[in-house]
Amino acid sequence: MQEFTDFLAKQPPFDALDADDIERLARKIEVEYFGAGTVIVTAGSPALDHIYIVRTGAVEVLDRGNVVDLLGPGDTFGHISVLTGLPPEFSVRAAEDTLCYRLPDPRSIVRDPSALQFSHFGTLMTRHRLTASALMSDAQASVTRYMRSIVWSDDSTPVRDVAKAMNESDHSCALIRSARGLGLVTDRDFRNRVGAGEVSIDAPVREIMSTPLITVPNNSTLAAAFLLMVEVGVHHLVVIDEHDQPVGIVRAMDLASVELRNPLLIRAAIESARTIDQLAEASRLLLPSIVELHDSGVPPLHVGALISAIIDAILTRLLTLSDTNENVAPSSWLILGSMARREALPNSDVDTAIVWAESEDSFDPAEGIRGKASQVLVRMEQCGLHRCPDGANADNPLFSRSRSSWITASRGWLADPTRAGALLLSSIVADSQPLTQLAIGRTITDTIRATTRSNEFLAALLRFTLAKKPPIGFVRNFVIEHSGEHRGGLDLKRGGLNPISSLARWLAIALGDVRGGTIDRLRRAASAGLLKDEEADILIGAFKDIYQLAFEQEIDGIRSGRVGSSWVSPQNLDSLTRRHLRESFRAVAAIQTRIQSEWESRLA
Repeated sequence: MQEFTDFLAKQPPFDALDADDIERLARKIEVEYFGAGTVIVTAGSPALDHIYIVRTGAVEVLDRGNVVDLLGPGDTFGHISVLTGLPPEFSVRAAEDTLCYRLPDPRSIVRDPSALQFSHFGTLMTRHRLTASALMSDAQASVTRYMRSIVWSDDSTPVRDVAKAMNESDHSCALIRSARGLGLVTDRDFRNRVGAGEVSIDAPVREIMSTPLITVPNNSTLAAAFLLMVEVGVHHLVVIDEHDQPVGIVRAMDLASVELRNPLLIRAAIESARTIDQLAEASRLLLPSIVELHDSGVPPLHVGALISAIIDAILTRLLTLSDTNENVAPSSWLILGSMARREALPNSDVDTAIVWAESEDSFDPAEGIRGKASQVLVRMEQCGLHRCPDGANADNPLFSRSRSSWITASRGWLADPTRAGALLLSSIVADSQPLTQLAIGRTITDTIRATTRSNEFLAALLRFTLAKKPPIGFVRNFVIEHSGEHRGGLDLKRGGLNPISSLARWLAIALGDVRGGTIDRLRRAASAGLLKDEEADILIGAFKDIYQLAFEQEIDGIRSGRVGSSWVSPQNLDSLTRRHLRESFRAVAAIQTRIQSEWESRLA
């Protein structure tokens, strides 16, 4: 059941539920497999009493035979019929071999049905936005340009014979025909299963093949194929024709552009690392890849999300190699701050925390857990990642606690904002994302959601939040540093991004929903009436513009061989950028002032 709870906890709208409700849902899950072309839901059929969540594969949403959406892993369908009690308006068909989780009406299972905010849309719009960003000049080329021929085999063929056929054809994979449908075997399967002695070379190849296939239509672009590889973490895609028949293979290593390859290569190197030294070597690919993605025109916030995802993978692999749970209580590592919000800059520090489950005996694992955390942080720095210089680290007792201690502390901060550190710590942990043991790690955000936030706390937290003000001075001047290393400089992160992200975090805490990043939080606040639509638009636009400028400053530093920094000298900016930046700062300051005077009436 752990697999079910971990998966649901990461998918909207279930990520808004507390751990107990997620476990209740997980106990009701049934797993269903649908072969490619299977109609799962028929338009006009009786109203559904269950929903589906795509686990692997993809499904098409059809309106009178026309594909209007494509849903992938994590997307939900059937919920509109369940929620309304009406017959399904659209048909849903498996676009490829697909595994789904089936659930009865979740409103009848969870304690807090109001937390479930289902969307009417799937992932097609998101994917379109990503592919439309044109990752490189060749991004819109057809995937068939990089397609290779197929090595075929039957599932009863011995492993040694399939390996020989692949070697003779200079291929790294083969398609396998079986009674279960088509499967895939790759050179990595040979290394991991046969090379490790787990499977004999005389065994039938069915013992190491994977199924169902991950496929891509032959009219897809290279960018779409690349994004699918990143989404599902694979390095081979089967290209299919209009009849859903395999016509070729596209491999990550065949992608023509290093700008496209690098994120996949980094992920592959991270996953295959068997030692800390190998992981450190893989991690060194990150910064040059960030520069290449920037130079190829990928929007900075997309690259920031990619940075965060890769650092997640590095830390997760590091924890596996470090055996952090050996002889200690089950624990969850969390990332905090901009990494958790998916807004990392190229040189962002990595803030971390730990939550552990109490044991039934009187043994206190704190010392052992913190000792191991210190070792992990040292190894993290070997991988080129920087711990928080201000102490938000997993070996600090303030950020490494048992589950009950976190709950008690969080409730205490929310109840009494005058406690030492209450405002700072409650702000920090509101930006948290568990990497391991998700049910344990969600303790903090579940507590924020479940605990009453008094007006006294919200007022004190808002005063603390609004202490972060944009650096605007009198008339046309910015507030800049007048001495020290950054004399004449302006910190875009502290003075530009933090006032917006901090206000968005306060709005999220006030609403009891701290999911997502700054832009998501601002949009939810506008929907709830805490922000006016035009205020949200101004804050989102300012955040994107300032983030881009800060990102470019750090890229310039990396490119020149020095440590990248979000500091900028206003004198070095062109007049248009200076004016736009000044107007953004002033607009943010004006919204801060309005929120300060109107928040109680808006929240009422």
